[in-house]
Amino acid sequence: MAITLSGLLGSAPLNLRALTETSAADGSPIPWAAVTELRDPSPFLSGGEIVLTTGLRQTTAAAQRSFVEIIHEAGVLALGFGIGLQHGNVPAAVVRRAEELGLPVFEVPYETPFVAITKMIADAISADHLGRLQRLLSGHQQLASALLGGGLELMLRELSRLLAAPVALSQYGVRVYGPEPGDVPWHEVPIATGLKDRCTLAIALEHPRDGLLDYAQGMIGLELANQARLRESTRRVAGQVLQDLVHGALAGPEAALRLQGVGITPSEPHAVLLIEAAPGSERALRTLPLPPHFEAPISGITEDRLAIVLATTDAEAAARQLDEYVHGAGVNARVGFGGGYAQANGLRWSFFEALEALRHGQRINTPSKLSLTSLLLAARDVPLAALAAEALEPLETFDKAHSAELLLTLRCYLEQDGSVGAVAEKLGLHRNTVRYRLQQVSELSGYDPTTTADRVQLWLAITARDVT
Repeated sequence: MAITLSGLLGSAPLNLRALTETSAADGSPIPWAAVTELRDPSPFLSGGEIVLTTGLRQTTAAAQRSFVEIIHEAGVLALGFGIGLQHGNVPAAVVRRAEELGLPVFEVPYETPFVAITKMIADAISADHLGRLQRLLSGHQQLASALLGGGLELMLRELSRLLAAPVALSQYGVRVYGPEPGDVPWHEVPIATGLKDRCTLAIALEHPRDGLLDYAQGMIGLELANQARLRESTRRVAGQVLQDLVHGALAGPEAALRLQGVGITPSEPHAVLLIEAAPGSERALRTLPLPPHFEAPISGITEDRLAIVLATTDAEAAARQLDEYVHGAGVNARVGFGGGYAQANGLRWSFFEALEALRHGQRINTPSKLSLTSLLLAARDVPLAALAAEALEPLETFDKAHSAELLLTLRCYLEQDGSVGAVAEKLGLHRNTVRYRLQQVSELSGYDPTTTADRVQLWLAITARDVT
């Protein structure tokens, strides 16, 4: 630590003697010493230092008092007066005026050169700086060792110990480590991860000391960026397994091995949750960390959706937690979930239940249990896409050419359980207009929406188009 005034006065080799009370200045380390023989040295003072002089130009009491007032106004810490040249003793006017102003004054004997004082101060400053660098280097090594040996949480605990203050880390608006802010002042610093994750490190100190925090900032940002890259890579692998499963490319022992390879035990019930982000936000799902309270879920990216596989038979509570978390993270998305089933085929079934549920268009979408649509979607050998194209493309082509809204009318008709009156009221049309449009639908598609069998075909076609 830099030397204080009492430490300087207590140095036996210097043989300095205090002439006034010095305790008021003892708490501050001496930043430097200025040697001057000017009548007004204030332009060359920065405040906080000690002034050393022999008083060559202070030959009158008025000049001596003026000198004390000038350096006091400049904010110096103390005055060291050298005797044996111009003055045999420290002038009484200097001591009296200094006592009145509360400025410490000490006598420097003729045998003690000013350079000895400045050298002692410089050596103390240098030692203090070296000590800070050594502590900083040691702190860097301890943080790096903690990160490599125990991960980010251990590193944050070590940072808290080194700073002697609680620390907390927030990402995507969620506190991922440390206590919630209390009454103590918190110093917050941003963490750069390369993601739009609002990552912030908070320390329960107004001004964290040393440069340790800067180093910790960089390490945390790098570690979180590495975690994001690893998460994206892992999700790509798991997503490929899920895609192969739902597309019918995996079955039997091979399916069990591939699922176990990404952490899924086929013999246990699992439910699939699907998160579908709004256009422009899909990339966030590749690296978005899951909430800390989720227990070891498996996640993968399938067609820009985040699929989460949970070892549970009840996914609704998890879906609600995920919805709150995802929107709190600033991602505009919908969540759909399926039931909990065992074995590879059960997982496939749950996936398509979740996929169909997303068609409902709500923030949280509950599947229709034992849905015929899910069954048909899960059976990829059923040509639903071809059915949808055959039935609906003529309507879409006609709508584009004539702005006829046949597809809209058909969808509304199916949603209103075949009630022409309800469709007319909802779309603001005459009933005869609705009937005429339905007749056009029948002629163009080859399916009559007023008959039960054809209505089922059209319903499946629209559902398949929505989901796929």
